[in-house]
Amino acid sequence: MTDHPADWTWDSLWPAPAKLNLFLHVTSRRSDGYHLLQTVFRFIDRADTLRFAPRDDDAIVLATPTPGVPPDSDLTVRAARLLQTHTGCRQGATLYLDKCLPMGGGLGGGSSDAATVLLALNHLWQTGVARTELEQLGLQLGADVPVFVHGRNTFAEGVGEAFTDVTLPPAWYVVLHPPVNVPTAAIFGAPELPRATPRINPADWQPGQGHNDLEGVACARFPAVAEHLAWLKQHAPGAMMTGSGACVFAEFNDRTQAERTLASLPSGMSGWLAAGLAEHPIAKI
Repeated sequence: MTDHPADWTWDSLWPAPAKLNLFLHVTSRRSDGYHLLQTVFRFIDRADTLRFAPRDDDAIVLATPTPGVPPDSDLTVRAARLLQTHTGCRQGATLYLDKCLPMGGGLGGGSSDAATVLLALNHLWQTGVARTELEQLGLQLGADVPVFVHGRNTFAEGVGEAFTDVTLPPAWYVVLHPPVNVPTAAIFGAPELPRATPRINPADWQPGQGHNDLEGVACARFPAVAEHLAWLKQHAPGAMMTGSGACVFAEFNDRTQAERTLASLPSGMSGWLAAGLAEHPIAKI
């Protein structure tokens, strides 16, 4: 991902990067049905891209709707309208979204798009909302939105909104995309999902520690996820699923080794190579 200007303007291209869950534990379930989690989010240099154009009215228009998603339900539109409502802003915007991240892949694409909309329009409209306040707004849109607003690789707890930032070493990731769309609600609603993994003290966590509690459910219900993960584990035993799936990934310290692994991918499987980022590309806006 290329560097971006410090002085973001209406002409800028705004990245919405993917995340990987370096582990994902379900520690309990609240009485209201929400699951309490622990995870480490890492941003990678694979991203959707957004562009914004000012309008003469207060309308929010998505010029590039996602097939099958009504514009009024799209997280980008909802994020822009939420910021308008929260701030009383009477400016509008036309949104252009170039999708690269798969839906239902566990990479946080929709959440990342929403977060970039909040950050970008807060800057472009000059509404002056503090980043921590934008995090709280983002939580109204989805549990993963706040971490993308937060902008740092972080150990997250609760429903995903309590952060302890972590410094992660440089790494390369081979990410495979099984040809399935895994619905998050179906995984979290599964009766066999583990829901009592012991908590980790964030200060004690080390890279490579932990697993993904959702992986077993997704692999059992979506054989393509299991197939891709099994192949990747042959090359990197620490490979795991990210989020609720479908994507699986393996971490490599050496880019050449990662490239060799990706080059040996069997016909019929798709994937890509991504570098781990030290922070979100617009963390300092």
